Amino acid sequence: MPNPRSTAQIAGHPIHPMLIPFPIAFFVSTFLCDLVFWRNGDAIWVTASLWLLGAGLVMAALAALAGIIEVAGSEQIRALGDVWWHAGGNVLAVLIELFNFYSRYQQGPSAVVPSGLVMSLVVVLILLFTGWKGWEMVYKHRVGVADF
Repeated sequence: MPNPRSTAQIAGHPIHPMLIPFPIAFFVSTFLCDLVFWRNGDAIWVTASLWLLGAGLVMAALAALAGIIEVAGSEQIRALGDVWWHAGGNVLAVLIELFNFYSRYQQGPSAVVPSGLVMSLVVVLILLFTGWKGWEMVYKHRVGVADF
Protein backbone atom coordinates (compact mmCIF):
# COMPACT_ATOMS: atom_id res chain seq x y z
CA MET A 1 0.00 0.00 0.00
CA PRO A 2 1.41 3.43 -0.90
CA ASN A 3 2.12 6.08 1.73
CA PRO A 4 -0.78 8.35 2.67
CA ARG A 5 -0.53 11.20 0.17
CA SER A 6 -0.66 14.86 1.14
CA THR A 7 -3.66 16.59 -0.42
CA ALA A 8 -2.64 20.14 0.55
CA GLN A 9 0.65 20.64 -1.25
CA ILE A 10 2.74 22.96 -3.39
CA ALA A 11 4.85 21.26 -6.07
CA GLY A 12 4.54 17.97 -4.20
CA HIS A 13 5.55 19.44 -0.82
CA PRO A 14 2.95 19.24 1.99
CA ILE A 15 1.87 22.69 3.22
CA HIS A 16 0.98 21.71 6.79
CA PRO A 17 4.58 20.94 7.85
CA MET A 18 5.69 24.23 6.27
CA LEU A 19 3.33 26.21 8.50
CA ILE A 20 3.46 24.47 11.88
CA PRO A 21 6.85 25.83 13.00
CA PHE A 22 5.38 29.34 13.17
CA PRO A 23 2.62 28.88 15.77
CA ILE A 24 4.94 26.62 17.77
CA ALA A 25 7.65 29.29 17.83
CA PHE A 26 5.16 32.05 18.66
CA PHE A 27 3.49 30.10 21.50
CA VAL A 28 6.81 28.99 23.02
CA SER A 29 8.09 32.57 22.75
CA THR A 30 4.95 33.76 24.53
CA PHE A 31 5.82 31.46 27.42
CA LEU A 32 9.39 32.78 27.47
CA CYS A 33 8.16 36.39 27.51
CA ASP A 34 5.83 35.49 30.38
CA LEU A 35 8.76 34.07 32.34
CA VAL A 36 10.81 37.22 31.78
CA PHE A 37 7.87 39.45 32.82
CA TRP A 38 7.32 37.34 35.93
CA ARG A 39 10.97 37.82 36.93
CA ASN A 40 11.48 41.52 36.05
CA GLY A 41 8.00 43.09 35.84
CA ASP A 42 8.78 45.17 32.73
CA ALA A 43 5.49 45.68 30.83
CA ILE A 44 7.23 45.52 27.44
CA TRP A 45 7.19 41.73 27.84
CA VAL A 46 3.40 41.81 28.25
CA THR A 47 3.10 43.69 24.95
CA ALA A 48 5.49 41.28 23.25
CA SER A 49 3.58 38.27 24.51
CA LEU A 50 0.27 39.70 23.31
CA TRP A 51 1.69 40.20 19.80
CA LEU A 52 3.24 36.73 19.84
CA LEU A 53 -0.07 35.20 20.90
CA GLY A 54 -1.91 37.02 18.13
CA ALA A 55 0.61 35.96 15.49
CA GLY A 56 0.54 32.40 16.82
CA LEU A 57 -3.23 32.26 16.57
CA VAL A 58 -3.22 33.51 12.98
CA MET A 59 -0.55 31.02 11.94
CA ALA A 60 -2.28 28.21 13.86
CA ALA A 61 -5.45 28.92 11.88
CA LEU A 62 -3.52 28.63 8.61
CA ALA A 63 -1.80 25.42 9.73
CA ALA A 64 -5.15 24.02 10.88
CA LEU A 65 -6.70 24.78 7.51
CA ALA A 66 -3.92 22.85 5.75
CA GLY A 67 -4.31 20.03 8.28
CA ILE A 68 -8.07 19.86 7.74
CA ILE A 69 -7.52 19.62 3.98
CA GLU A 70 -5.06 16.77 4.60
CA VAL A 71 -7.50 14.85 6.78
CA ALA A 72 -10.52 15.50 4.57
CA GLY A 73 -8.65 14.51 1.43
CA SER A 74 -7.35 11.10 2.48
CA GLU A 75 -9.16 8.16 3.97
CA GLN A 76 -5.77 6.64 4.86
CA ILE A 77 -4.93 9.68 6.98
CA ARG A 78 -8.36 9.75 8.63
CA ALA A 79 -7.90 6.11 9.67
CA LEU A 80 -4.82 6.90 11.79
CA GLY A 81 -5.47 7.28 15.52
CA ASP A 82 -2.43 9.55 15.87
CA VAL A 83 -4.11 12.07 13.57
CA TRP A 84 -6.99 12.55 15.98
CA TRP A 85 -4.72 12.89 19.04
CA HIS A 86 -2.60 15.40 17.12
CA ALA A 87 -5.60 17.41 15.91
CA GLY A 88 -7.49 17.29 19.20
CA GLY A 89 -4.47 18.38 21.21
CA ASN A 90 -3.80 21.27 18.84
CA VAL A 91 -7.44 22.39 18.98
CA LEU A 92 -7.20 22.38 22.79
CA ALA A 93 -3.95 24.38 22.66
CA VAL A 94 -5.51 26.99 20.35
CA LEU A 95 -8.61 27.30 22.54
CA ILE A 96 -6.42 27.88 25.60
CA GLU A 97 -4.39 30.48 23.70
CA LEU A 98 -7.55 32.20 22.48
CA PHE A 99 -8.70 32.57 26.09
CA ASN A 100 -5.17 33.61 27.08
CA PHE A 101 -5.16 36.31 24.37
CA TYR A 102 -8.62 37.56 25.36
CA SER A 103 -7.66 37.74 29.05
CA ARG A 104 -4.51 39.70 28.32
CA TYR A 105 -6.30 42.02 25.92
CA GLN A 106 -8.98 42.77 28.52
CA GLN A 107 -6.91 42.84 31.73
CA GLY A 108 -3.40 43.78 30.63
CA PRO A 109 -0.41 42.82 32.81
CA SER A 110 -2.57 41.48 35.64
CA ALA A 111 -3.64 38.60 33.35
CA VAL A 112 -0.09 37.35 32.88
CA VAL A 113 0.97 36.21 36.36
CA PRO A 114 0.00 33.63 37.34
CA SER A 115 -2.87 32.60 35.02
CA GLY A 116 -1.34 33.63 31.66
CA LEU A 117 1.98 32.06 32.59
CA VAL A 118 0.29 28.79 33.57
CA MET A 119 -1.79 28.73 30.38
CA SER A 120 1.34 29.34 28.30
CA LEU A 121 3.14 26.50 30.08
CA VAL A 122 0.20 24.13 29.57
CA VAL A 123 0.17 24.96 25.86
CA VAL A 124 3.91 24.28 25.54
CA LEU A 125 3.37 20.89 27.19
CA ILE A 126 0.44 20.13 24.86
CA LEU A 127 2.60 21.10 21.87
CA LEU A 128 5.25 18.62 22.98
CA PHE A 129 2.60 15.88 22.92
CA THR A 130 1.03 16.91 19.61
CA GLY A 131 4.47 17.29 18.05
CA TRP A 132 5.25 13.73 19.09
CA LYS A 133 2.00 12.58 17.47
CA GLY A 134 2.83 14.56 14.32
CA TRP A 135 6.26 12.95 14.27
CA GLU A 136 4.62 9.51 14.47
CA MET A 137 2.38 10.34 11.52
CA VAL A 138 5.38 11.18 9.36
CA TYR A 139 8.00 8.71 10.54
CA LYS A 140 5.83 5.79 11.60
CA HIS A 141 2.89 6.07 9.18
CA ARG A 142 4.81 7.97 6.46
CA VAL A 143 2.09 10.58 5.90
CA GLY A 144 3.19 12.90 3.11
CA VAL A 145 6.46 11.03 2.53
CA ALA A 146 7.20 10.54 -1.16
CA ASP A 147 8.44 7.17 -2.36
CA PHE A 148 10.85 7.54 -5.26
